[in-house]
Order: sequence, then C-alpha cells, then structure tokens
Amino acid sequence: MKKEKNLTETSKNTTSSRRSFIKNTSLAFGAITILPRHVFGKGFVAPSDKINLGYIGVGKQGGILANKFMTNTQAQIVAGCDVWSAKQDWFKELVEGYYAEERNISNYKGVSNYLNYLELLERKDIDAVVIATPDHWHATQAIDAMNSGKDVYCEKPMTNTIHEGRAMIKAVEKNKSILQVGSMQRSWDKFIKAQEIVSSGKLGQITKVLVNVGDPHRSYDLPVQETPKGVDWNLWCGPAPLLSYHESIAPEIVKSYPAWRDFKETGGGRLADWGTHMFDIAQWCLGMDRTGPVTYIPPSDPKAVRGLRMFYENGIEMVHEDFGREWAVRFIGTEGTLDVSRSFLESTPSTIVLPNGGDANQIYSSQNNHYQDWLTAIKTRNQPICDVETGHRSATICNVANIAYDLGRPLTWNPDKEKFKGDAEANKMRKRKKRKYA
Repeated sequence: MKKEKNLTETSKNTTSSRRSFIKNTSLAFGAITILPRHVFGKGFVAPSDKINLGYIGVGKQGGILANKFMTNTQAQIVAGCDVWSAKQDWFKELVEGYYAEERNISNYKGVSNYLNYLELLERKDIDAVVIATPDHWHATQAIDAMNSGKDVYCEKPMTNTIHEGRAMIKAVEKNKSILQVGSMQRSWDKFIKAQEIVSSGKLGQITKVLVNVGDPHRSYDLPVQETPKGVDWNLWCGPAPLLSYHESIAPEIVKSYPAWRDFKETGGGRLADWGTHMFDIAQWCLGMDRTGPVTYIPPSDPKAVRGLRMFYENGIEMVHEDFGREWAVRFIGTEGTLDVSRSFLESTPSTIVLPNGGDANQIYSSQNNHYQDWLTAIKTRNQPICDVETGHRSATICNVANIAYDLGRPLTWNPDKEKFKGDAEANKMRKRKKRKYA
C-alpha cells in the first residue's frame, strides 16, 4: 500500500504522478489498451467477492455516498482522494469508524488517502471508483478510471459539456466498463410508478411537459478571497480555468451544498444540477432515453431564467417553467395530468394514480437501491438502470438549454449527429478547451 500523500506537495509531484500513470498503463501512445478486469479470470469480481471501492471527491456528496456503500456487505471502501487535507482526514475517520463499530470486517486495512486521483487509480486492488467531485472534473476522472480498468459510479450531471459525454460513452465501449450515473430517482417507487403511468397511455396522448428546476448557469463573478491552507487550489480547478478562491464554492467545512454548481466554469447552474434529475424523469417517461428535443426556443427577455421551450420531433413540448410545485415534473395528456416530485405523486383525475383509492405518498414512498443496482451490474456485467448513454442524454438537455439561454435565440439540434443546424457559434460551445493544470 502506498504511503499517504502530503497535501503540501507541489505541482511537480502531480505532473510526475500523471506521467507515471500514463507510463504504467501505456496510454501515452496507445501501445497497449488496458482491458477491464472482467476480461481476465484473475481480475474478475466473483459474486462472492467484495468490491473494493476508491472515492474521488470526499466532501459533502462523497460522504453521503459513503454512507450508501458502507452498509453494503458486497463492497468495502479502501481509499479516498481529495484536494483538501481536512476532508481526507474526515473521510478516513468516517469510514474506518463505521467499519470498526458496525461491520467488524476481518482483515480490513483501512482507508488510504490521496491528493492526486491518478495515484489512487494505480492501485490494482481497487475494482471501482465513486466520483463525487465538481462537474468540471467528472469526464476526465471517469475516463482515466475506465482506462485503468475500473468501473465507475459518477455523480450527476454526468458532464459539463456535450463533447465530454460522447467521450465517456466511447470510453465505456472501449473498456467494456460499467458506469452508473447518480440520477437515483430512477430507482425510487414514485418515479417508477410515474414512468409506468405515462408509458402505459393512461394520460392519453402527452402534449406538454412542464419541468421546474433552478436557474441556468452564469459566469464566475465572486470576489477574491485568500486561499486557505490545506487545499491544492490549482488541482481543485484542474481542467477548468484557474478561478480566484471563494469559500462559497469550496468551503473547508461543508454545511450546505457548495455554490460551484451555479457557475459555467465548474457546473451547469441549478438548471443542470436538478435538471439531470427532473429532465431525466421526463426523458424516461416519454421513452426518449436515446434522443432528446430537436428545437430549443429561449424566452424573449435575455435576463429571464425560466421560459425555455423545447420540442421533441414528435411534437411534444417541454417547458422549463415554475408551475408552483417545487422541483417537479408535470405531464399533460389528453386524458389527464400527472405531477411527480420527491414529495408527491398526484394525478387529475386522481383515479389515474389511485384506481382503488388510498394515499399515493404512502404507497409509493420507498427508495429502491440505486447503489446496489450498480454493484450488481459490476458482477453480472449487465447495464445499470442509469447507464452512460442515458446520463449523457439527460446532461445534454441541460447543456443545450444553457447554450440557448446564453445565446438568446432559437436553436435546432440534431440528437443523432449531436450538432446544431446552421449555427457555428452554438456548435463551438459543445466543448471547451481544458486548462493544463499540471
């Protein structure tokens, strides 16, 4: 086991680690393609074996996901990586404390901490990684992980650009990887029932869908603060522009979700943060998991943060609109409507949801195990409920929506070619130049 990294190490060590990783895996010149573990008998995870997990990003969301996997006897967490020394220490104490007090795992060697995720990926005993870093890191880290032979649980939104999503799909195909996206509502009873109702035709023909989620992204505009000790800020920014530090986007002690989600350099706004939950449900219920809207029409007011209209090829309209029911989705059909969120599942008429009466919030309240679904997929090599293509398509809606709000003009999108028709400026916005941070 490698010696724990010290957070004060310089970018020279980061560069060295990346070069070592490339050399060891022969990725630099494509000389050897790293095959996933399941191709080889020795590396295959048998149904009876524990799956060793490494965590990349161990802040608030990393801790939440640790709690999901620590209780599962099919997996054990053996490593954590973060650019904050305090978060490394907190994560190690969290996991080791739980295993010691609750699980009493024999031969457990504890959690090894890393500053650079590439060093974590070098470990041959790690079967899969959980990525819970800010959005701008997802694609780079997920692709590196898959190229090193590891399966991936990637937090949503899966990517911050359209181009990154297609690159992740290619990495899954090349490595035969199992990748689950953290759009866990697909595993919840309320949303499963909503999908059954809409797809069964009980609402009649769907004509319109309203989706209420947060605001589009905006450019980073926070005042400069002194960078605190204990964080490698260059590595936190990574492939994004080198932003000035502000505690609201990267607090040392996290009490609520950090605001990096609001800015286009590091996230997709709350539109993408919640959109990859709620637009994802719309996609699923409409049977559009492998495609998306073809026309995006932003509101006429350039300052508006709601009102984007989207049209599928079959004529169904989807609107980014606050219809007064929290973050939720409303399906409008010729025979009735259906509202669904984490708090409610209701229809008009009510008999669509409850043909025999009762309380839908009690009947459809449980949350099935999105995390077990991923572990099962790792062992069976079958695709999980929210695979890479699904995650890409839901993220693409959010990415195109942000582009439409930015440009303030109608856009025609080809979901098959993944290009805008007759708009060179919009097409350039499908990807971004990555900063050389090491």
